[in-house]
Amino acid sequence: MTTEPEIHDPAEPVRPVPRAGAGAVVVELDRVDFRYPGAEEAVLHDVDLQIRLGATTAIVGGTGSGKTTILNLIPRLYDVTDGAVRFEGTDLRELAREDLWAHLGLVPQRAFLFSGTVADNLRFSKPDATDDELWHALEVAQADDFVRELPEGLGSVVEQGGANFSGGQRQRLAIARALIRRPRVYLFDDSFSALDYGTDARLRAALARETTEAAVVIVAQRVSTILDADHIVVLDGGRVVGGGRHEELLETCDTYREIVSSQVRDREAA
Repeated sequence: MTTEPEIHDPAEPVRPVPRAGAGAVVVELDRVDFRYPGAEEAVLHDVDLQIRLGATTAIVGGTGSGKTTILNLIPRLYDVTDGAVRFEGTDLRELAREDLWAHLGLVPQRAFLFSGTVADNLRFSKPDATDDELWHALEVAQADDFVRELPEGLGSVVEQGGANFSGGQRQRLAIARALIRRPRVYLFDDSFSALDYGTDARLRAALARETTEAAVVIVAQRVSTILDADHIVVLDGGRVVGGGRHEELLETCDTYREIVSSQVRDREAA
């Protein structure tokens, strides 16, 4: 409780000015390097990335390649070591964090639910959300079926951490929670990994219809999750080694081909 945070709001924060129209750059990483506090080696090197409204940007790479680190820099959970991350053209260090967070919907790698009810958890991102808004978000997240089967529906009890739900159910509830806010930027950190392939496909199709005016960033281990992404960024050792659509990368990026081929072999073996 007495620990002083290392990340501070500026004395005179700038208010972000929303950019309009599909294709506008809403988040930009400009020659970003990042080293975790106390670490000898940087985990990101000279990363350039533009995230656009109306598009899905996917980030793939091996374990430890820096995928989650990039996602954590966007809500300014850490400050870059070198370079800059900008939101609506303004360096994050010039913004008040609450102003930034109001425009982001983050679903972390480990979906966490709080003790209370299903409705309490969903309204965490929008306290005045109506029941109709909650059910709509649940439908998009492919979670309405199991919530309707609960004894009290939206009023059903959630244990601390969501211990009374499966991993896939927790992930879908966390996705619904992010959807309710209707942010400009959705950040999904491997948020579909606990879902079977059918549920994953249905959720992504529903999500695409819901986020036409927003930017979507997906960190994924499973290539099938990001096949239709507008832009796929391939990381290796903290560096961007490829970028483009799935078909382009199969022809131009050795690292991406290796990831795809290894997953095809794994499925065949299974």
